[in-house]
Amino acid sequence: METERATRIWPLRRIVPVTGSGLSDATLPFESAASCAGRSEVALDCGRLPRVTSLPPVVPDRPVDRLLWPFREFARLQVSGGIVLLTCAVIAIAWANSPWSAGYEALWRVKLSVGLGGHVLEESLLHWINDGLMAVFFFVVGLEIKREVLAGELASPRQAALPIAAAIGGMAVPALIYTSFALGTPSISGWGIPMATDIAFALGVLALVGDRVSVGLKVFLTALAIIDDLGAVLVIAIFYTDTISWGLLAAGGAGLGLLAIANVAGVRRPLVYGLVGIVVWLAFLESGVHATVAGVLLAMTIPTRARIDSPSFVAHGQALLDEIDRAVDDTINDEAARYGALEQLEAACEHAESPLHRFERALHPLVTFAIMPIFALANAGVSLGGGTGGPLLGRVTLGVFFGLLIGKQAGVMLASWVTVRLNLASLPAGTTWKDLYGVSWLAGIGFTMSLFIASLAFDDAASLDAAKVGVLAASTVAGLVGFALLRLKS
Repeated sequence: METERATRIWPLRRIVPVTGSGLSDATLPFESAASCAGRSEVALDCGRLPRVTSLPPVVPDRPVDRLLWPFREFARLQVSGGIVLLTCAVIAIAWANSPWSAGYEALWRVKLSVGLGGHVLEESLLHWINDGLMAVFFFVVGLEIKREVLAGELASPRQAALPIAAAIGGMAVPALIYTSFALGTPSISGWGIPMATDIAFALGVLALVGDRVSVGLKVFLTALAIIDDLGAVLVIAIFYTDTISWGLLAAGGAGLGLLAIANVAGVRRPLVYGLVGIVVWLAFLESGVHATVAGVLLAMTIPTRARIDSPSFVAHGQALLDEIDRAVDDTINDEAARYGALEQLEAACEHAESPLHRFERALHPLVTFAIMPIFALANAGVSLGGGTGGPLLGRVTLGVFFGLLIGKQAGVMLASWVTVRLNLASLPAGTTWKDLYGVSWLAGIGFTMSLFIASLAFDDAASLDAAKVGVLAASTVAGLVGFALLRLKS
């Protein structure tokens, strides 16, 4: 009977109990789509709450489902986001170097305006992408940071020590290398460009290696990239902000305070956080502080605890499933009771999921398959001929290139070695120094974050194009060498 009931409600899923977690209800970690991508099971919650594991994929019968099935299966792959991102970057470069390059530049200069009453906000399409869509990207980054700090790899000092040290070293050394190239020139402002790691590309390359690397190494790279993102946000907020309107910044801070109070008061509806969040984003946008910083700060106000705890959800859900099973019995067939129980079950599922996890689950596909590819399409296009002959060997290009390629691996390895030697941390289980060295190359894949910081660092097209060339070249070499080192290891 229980098997039949599970099949009726979730035809492609089965319930698998999780035991021995040792976690209390207050510390239940919620896994994001990013941390679960490419795996056979996805945690609806965790701890004592049952885990839902997908059965082997079955090609659906309906024509529309058969049409969409290959795309859904592709989206399940961990490398899928990186493939889409890389495709858009290649399209952007090809378009910028084609006979239609003028159309590429003109497209992103198109003005778009949004108004309410007498207030109108008009910006270029590129500005909307970099300040608007990327704020959503940074919001998801903030959610991942909060989750990792509260109940993930950064929850305990010893767990967090190695990726934190590696990330700091991987940010400091590239910045120093770039500075050595650009010292005494106006291009010194680009020192923050080689500091970042593109988590989508790095994890995508690591996924291509397969089971040759340990789970601990994958977790280490994920934590390192998340800390890198946090460092990039701090750099943007502190060093790439010009003039500040303190009144508007105070208004944004008041909005954040209001959401923090709502969190403590037990407000769990995402709509509340979404509406106030838009106001906060507008305040930061007009204040002079980069609007993407608002995304990370907003994430810190999102509740991490669900409305009902795991045991209550399991008991209530089982009772509702029993009621649904009775309602669909051929001798009763009580449709009203079945739909009533289904509505209650839907509400129970919503209440058992924390707002943080709900936001992550809803926004991660949007960020992976829309926002980041659009950003790459708008920002990766750089002309490689004619006028860029000088910048190809200029200070900016060389500083970014060697900062990412040499600085990242040197900083990550040196900081990791010192941390382990001081007995502040140990290498991840099943990981050797050779494995860590391969991952240190993957940390040199800057791409999205590096391109984003470059757009803030340089106003002139020549310096920006030179930085883009350095980012694209270094990211390509770092990805290929890192893949080879990990794939060909004995």
